[in-house]
Amino acid sequence: MLEFMDYIQHAFYNVSGWNYENSYSQLTATARALLDFETPRGLRLNLSSLSSPNFATSYAIGSVGLVDGSLSYLYTSLPLQTTSQSGKIDLHDVIHGYRQIQELRRPEESWMWEEWQTGKRTDKRDSLLYGRLYLPQSTLEALYLRRISPTQQLKLSAVSDGRLRNGGTILALHQYDTGKYSAETLYSTDGGLLGLRGLYNFGPDPRKEITEPPRTEDRFYGRFSAGAEMYYGSLNKSGGVSFGGRFATLPAHKGVPLTATLTLNPLMGNLSTTYTVKAGKNLALCSKFDFNVYSYESEVKLGCELWRMKTRIPKERERSIAAKLEWRLDPIEQNLAPEPEEVVGVLKARVDQNWKIGLLWEGRVKELLFTLGSSIDMKRKDQPFRAIGLEIQYSS
Repeated sequence: MLEFMDYIQHAFYNVSGWNYENSYSQLTATARALLDFETPRGLRLNLSSLSSPNFATSYAIGSVGLVDGSLSYLYTSLPLQTTSQSGKIDLHDVIHGYRQIQELRRPEESWMWEEWQTGKRTDKRDSLLYGRLYLPQSTLEALYLRRISPTQQLKLSAVSDGRLRNGGTILALHQYDTGKYSAETLYSTDGGLLGLRGLYNFGPDPRKEITEPPRTEDRFYGRFSAGAEMYYGSLNKSGGVSFGGRFATLPAHKGVPLTATLTLNPLMGNLSTTYTVKAGKNLALCSKFDFNVYSYESEVKLGCELWRMKTRIPKERERSIAAKLEWRLDPIEQNLAPEPEEVVGVLKARVDQNWKIGLLWEGRVKELLFTLGSSIDMKRKDQPFRAIGLEIQYSS
């Protein structure tokens, strides 16, 4: 389940207009959500609060061997008017799962961000600050996010831990996104890593006005994206490169939604393919195949997610003006207001070729969000259940 602080950060992205999914790092995000989810271990409690539109806190305590926990604080200069109560949050917003790729958005013009007062520019750039302290290890992680312009963003993240080399590490990331394409440059103090990655979207350019409507009568109406990543460690004198592509149907597609990806790392000889399909209104299926041309080793994973929905009881509308003037009641079908279905929970399951199974049930009970999961190894006949855990979250 998405943590409360991650949920607030996503809200910051949405309000500030940043296209989070238009990045090479998010190329296989849907497959990772369905196949690489973490199962909780032991018992963990989370208490979070958006005490003001600009400030959020979160406290966690767990019991895996020794009692551990964390303290988190987040500040954003951009007021967030988002739902924070755990009893009212839409579970689709806090649970990682199948995500429909959206149409590309046209970035705002730079002049739209300008604010003038008495002949002087007074506008400021939105920023986000986040810190988290892990106990009892005393590990500290921090994040600084700043919007530079409608198409540029700066992200600094750091970790302080005595067990790491030099006592910690810092990662700097500059993101540039025009909608049609995106590019990211990064530098990490861990090994003096330098990196560059980019993603290009084929099809219409969102920066230009589109006069023709989308051809939804096509068998597959979607978008193909291709990208690459290159990195080099200046201290250990080693580098790497990877290529990837993704085809995903768009919301206007009239058929079954699907997402397919292909990634290749030529230096390591790794090839990976994923295929995800929304087989039903509340059902998604995913498969992943990994192959190494040097060792001829392969890995197969299958996964699914099933959403459980509950129909709300329709609310009775107030009588219409015409019915009041005619001293009558509205027809029953007109008097009931349609209510959308409510998410009760989602079941996730995965299995690989070694019969290692992961199960996860995420949902809500009253005002509490919960995550119940287990890892199972079917080849360990003596002790198949490797881990069982329960995580409970409450936010206000």
